[in-house]
Amino acid sequence: MKSYISIVFVSILVSSFTCKKENKPMIHQIEKISTEINRDSIVDYAKNYLGTPYLYAGNDPKKGFDCSGFVSYVFKNFNLNLPRSSSGYKNLGTALNPEDFKVGDILVFYGYKDRTVVGHLGIICEANGMQSKFIHASSGKVNSVTITSLATEHYTNRFYKCIDVISK
Repeated sequence: MKSYISIVFVSILVSSFTCKKENKPMIHQIEKISTEINRDSIVDYAKNYLGTPYLYAGNDPKKGFDCSGFVSYVFKNFNLNLPRSSSGYKNLGTALNPEDFKVGDILVFYGYKDRTVVGHLGIICEANGMQSKFIHASSGKVNSVTITSLATEHYTNRFYKCIDVISK
């Protein structure tokens, strides 16, 4: 057992140095599932939590959600594990063109002040390009899970990308 642990440790150590030597940016990919997930089912499930209070770092419907806690909670119900932090979405997936947005895709937004940091997420519930509506845990005036239009200036100005985490 001891030698097995040593081999694993050495393998991890070598992998770490290899990645650093290449000095290439790492783009994280998720393994998209090919099982039949009905996109409308994702949205229907998410809508069960409308009005759930916003809670920083929250991922429990009994206590509250933050944006990434809400997104990860919803998709976990469909056996898809996604990053728990909004920053984990910066290099996740491939950006879609607005005409390719679909119900169940994830909208990724920059933070309020820093346009290099991902600061917010939502799930498209009505797909219509940059006029789409999305469900998200908002810390704004509503301070709860709500549905908002992407077409509002607040979100259009912060829009980073939209990704599909369902289709292959």
